[in-house]
Amino acid sequence: MDIHWKQEYTGDMEVRQRDGVTYLSYPRLERESAIVHGFSTRLGGVSEGCLGSMNLSFSRGDNPENVLENYRRISRAIGFSVESIVTSDQTHTTNVRQVGKEDCGCGVLTPRTFHDIDGLITNEPGVTLATFYADCVPLYFYDPTHKAIGLSHSGWRGTVGNIAKATVEAMQKAYHTDPADLIAAIGPSICQDCYEVSEDVIEEFRQAYPETLHKKLFYRKPNGKYQLNLWEACHQNFLTSGICEENILTPNLCTCCNPDFLYSHRASHGKRGNLAASWDYDKERTIYIQKHCVRSNNHYYNGKLSCYTVFLYINII
Repeated sequence: MDIHWKQEYTGDMEVRQRDGVTYLSYPRLERESAIVHGFSTRLGGVSEGCLGSMNLSFSRGDNPENVLENYRRISRAIGFSVESIVTSDQTHTTNVRQVGKEDCGCGVLTPRTFHDIDGLITNEPGVTLATFYADCVPLYFYDPTHKAIGLSHSGWRGTVGNIAKATVEAMQKAYHTDPADLIAAIGPSICQDCYEVSEDVIEEFRQAYPETLHKKLFYRKPNGKYQLNLWEACHQNFLTSGICEENILTPNLCTCCNPDFLYSHRASHGKRGNLAASWDYDKERTIYIQKHCVRSNNHYYNGKLSCYTVFLYINII
């Protein structure tokens, strides 16, 4: 089955396959020294029905053993250990938390010790950050100077509240990050063509963004609804946070346009699971992936997803 890429964007993500698990990757990040990263897809797990097959959420009614096996598979394919994962507790806030080794396993193997957290940052080796999606926007932050990463969940509320800026400011405070050094990425999420919203949502964006950007961000339809461009809004949030244009990676893959490949809340009417994305500071791992992963830009195996989780892993060498 064909993947529907958004040709008007230059995000140039590619498909990778390893050990029966299919995930997505940015070639630009692959070229960064010692970084491996990836987005999970619906393919390669053991979940069934509308959660099939790589569901990574314990809160969608799935068998917990299936979810844990999916974590094992995606972790093994990309190069993490399940024990290293720290998950967010997303409630559409702009709250960002610094985490470390003491938090590993949180949300997967042990209960979360914190709540209402939509962004995570760390500079500790061997810590995997995980956030969850099914149309909302994943935001990646990589500071190559101070060996620090951030990962934030940006739905429309997080976007209008500028969780991107909140994440950058948290990294500045914790790690002395210079925003100009950051490499940032917007992950697969719902595109403007698929994202219809009401007047009250648009009013929030009118207040948050200058009028000069309104035509880029939304347009009104004859039915009184609007089509909202979260990708462009997050792009503008990166810029106003001090991230350089040349260091911003944009998506070219919509979750709602690809409901058999990626989980989409809108496309599935809420009957969905969770996906995953990642990066890894490990030169040996990078070499292995380049030699052994199968690349495919146009096709993938049949399967069904629901939502997705983003993984970030640091192994400082």
